[in-house]
Amino acid sequence: MISVVVPLLNEEESLEPLLAEVTAALDVCDDEFEVVFVDDGSTDGSMRVLSRLHDEHANVVVVQLRRNFGKATALQAAFLEARGDVIVTIDADLQDDPAEIPQLLAKLDEGFDLVSGWKTRRNDPFFRRFFSKIFNWATGAVSGVHLHDVNCGLKAYRAEVLQGMRIYGELHRFIPVLAAYRGFRVAEIPVNHRARQHGRSRYGPERYLRGFFDLLSVTFMGRYRHRPLHLFGGLGLLMGAVGFIFLLYLTMLKLWGYGIGQRPLLTLGVLLIVVGIQLVSLGLISELVTSQHEERTGERERIELMVEGVLR
Repeated sequence: MISVVVPLLNEEESLEPLLAEVTAALDVCDDEFEVVFVDDGSTDGSMRVLSRLHDEHANVVVVQLRRNFGKATALQAAFLEARGDVIVTIDADLQDDPAEIPQLLAKLDEGFDLVSGWKTRRNDPFFRRFFSKIFNWATGAVSGVHLHDVNCGLKAYRAEVLQGMRIYGELHRFIPVLAAYRGFRVAEIPVNHRARQHGRSRYGPERYLRGFFDLLSVTFMGRYRHRPLHLFGGLGLLMGAVGFIFLLYLTMLKLWGYGIGQRPLLTLGVLLIVVGIQLVSLGLISELVTSQHEERTGERERIELMVEGVLR
């Protein structure tokens, strides 16, 4: 079973042709498929069109949210309703080409767990392409997961990739990063990208700014969630070491007869050592909180998410 998840907001004119293209792309496959539309609080006639499509097609599932909660919440709601062993996400604006879905599925069959599209030739305004390039570079530099186009809405996942994954804020952009941190195999293939035919884009520079803050959260939770002392302790030791060097230098000057009471370096050295001690303490407290959380949730459940298989 393949579940095609389509989050949408005010895409009334695109829904029917999108369903036709998705159906044409998947009819060549032998697998059963469903199309899960999730209406994220549309104010146009999108829900009316979706209701008609649901009545006309047995494999169309419609999820309606009470208001506009954002794409991450819409995707999370659709993932909960999807029944497929493989889940494909595609935007409703017809810019992603459904004809690329079989290529994504073929790449999954090579042994990957998540395949992300890469819009090599984007039909978007210059500034959107510019900000996207900066964002993709920053994502790779901070997270260590290097993709050319982490923002591409066209992706294919094995269902187990999304098991237990909480998506909120702008975290839908970072599902490949979260999956890589959990040990899943992530790949990327070039896909066709088309010009927008209906409606208007709702993405702006402010979304990339919010996304960068979420990137910091994802990186921290992915790399240091179970070992916070490695982050806070490392920063604390570094700052304390720099402060110690400054104070050692000033101590030598004092022994040689120079006055150090009015030097700003003295205040800076003391400040660095104090802040370093605080960071190490914060790391130790975080370790205590983490250990208590692991005891409550159970180590077995956490490890089961990391195990791919067992041969007996």
